[in-house]
Amino acid sequence: MTSAVDAVEALRAAGATVATAESLTGGLVCATLVGVPGASTVVRGGVVAYAPDVKTSALGVDADLIAERGTVDADVAAAMAVGVRERLAATYGLATTGVAGPDPSEGKPAGTVHVAVAGPAGVETRLLGLSGDRDEIRTGTVAALLSLLVATLGEESRTTRG
Repeated sequence: MTSAVDAVEALRAAGATVATAESLTGGLVCATLVGVPGASTVVRGGVVAYAPDVKTSALGVDADLIAERGTVDADVAAAMAVGVRERLAATYGLATTGVAGPDPSEGKPAGTVHVAVAGPAGVETRLLGLSGDRDEIRTGTVAALLSLLVATLGEESRTTRG
């Protein structure tokens, strides 16, 4: 499993920076990253956009997209990641949106989570089906997103060298 230390080291090695746009994780991704000594060299900041209108106003997510699909959606996660990357001038934007539970939301069960990484080569999204209580779903989301970030950094590094 990828740790925050791994993510910070991979960002540092790539000469890259990161910003977070978080819904169900409520700032946990950013807090996990900044818990690593020296993270200030790679972390630009984060936006907690819990409410749909904040996703629109702070991150530029299309209000029509949210009205049509709801907030628990891969394209919403992608738009959040792109929006925070642009607004905070980071190399990579990370996003989380989903249902931490315990109850369903927007007709989707707890544990339905979308994460996204937006970078120079585009946007990668993943649908996670997590189980457990709210804390387990939130920490599982952080771990999955950091793993996706490190994998993306590795892939983009190989593409750049190759």
